[in-house]
Amino acid sequence: MYRARPVAALPLAFAGLALVAACGTNPYATSGAGQQLTLGAQQQQPASAVPAGSPAERAQLITSTVDGLGEVLADGEGHTLYRYAKDTAEPAKATCAGPCAMTWPPLVSDVPALAAGVDGGLVGQVTRPDGTKQVTVGGWPVYRYAKDTGPGVALGRNVSADWTAITPSGKKADAGPATVGTTDVGGLGPVLTDSAGRTLYLFTKDGKGSGKSTCDGTCAQKWPPLPADGRITVAAGIDSGLVGRIRRPDGTSQVTVGGWPVYTYAQDTASGEASGHGAGGTWFAVEPNGCKANPASRPQVRQAVATTPGGY
Repeated sequence: MYRARPVAALPLAFAGLALVAACGTNPYATSGAGQQLTLGAQQQQPASAVPAGSPAERAQLITSTVDGLGEVLADGEGHTLYRYAKDTAEPAKATCAGPCAMTWPPLVSDVPALAAGVDGGLVGQVTRPDGTKQVTVGGWPVYRYAKDTGPGVALGRNVSADWTAITPSGKKADAGPATVGTTDVGGLGPVLTDSAGRTLYLFTKDGKGSGKSTCDGTCAQKWPPLPADGRITVAAGIDSGLVGRIRRPDGTSQVTVGGWPVYTYAQDTASGEASGHGAGGTWFAVEPNGCKANPASRPQVRQAVATTPGGY
């Protein structure tokens, strides 16, 4: 849920492949969801004066709460702000320009940004290659992500390991642990879920045990990968040997279960929904044993229909 106010382990490896039951059976059919079991910035120089007669653009910083990230910085419209690993904070330097800046628009401000509640020593400006002034926090130039659709959205966190949401102190936003739990879905029975209770899915085109995900770009926006940048926790009753992680092409990590990279579905809006099950004949909810739920079963909600040639 978006909230804005003035800003005043598993090691990296391919998926665990231990088998606790043959696919096609679900030994957890009578079990409910188990209890979770846990396997200085430099001072910036003030901006130069704006030439007489020129309208001054002044940026605003606020805070936003993003699911899975906690409190992050946002611009005045609530769009999540990011920092770039290839920039530097001491001294402040912005290196994202040209095509990069089309995807990651810099937050520019002719005069120092409005940021009530943030340590004034952390907020500054840096001159970009084109001469404009970009807002810095903790020395880091800050950017938006062009594909973020509104307040509280942080699609940019899954794009590349070089880009991370930024906190009000200028630090990288902590992705926190990835959680794999279970819930009962009417018509399907027990299936795996994330920390918010959203159903987890596998994509048959990935291939079990392949060690890679084939869903990226537009596909990954519709079927967000379950990130595994931090530690992974699993519910009691789920064999932790089934759970692992892979490195995605963009450098981020993704949770795997039973050798399958797992995803949520953007159109599932609440716990207990599994509207993506069976979509395109390639997407299926995942049982607690790491197998796909019965393709012939139908959840007691409206189902998705694949609308792209790629089956998503």
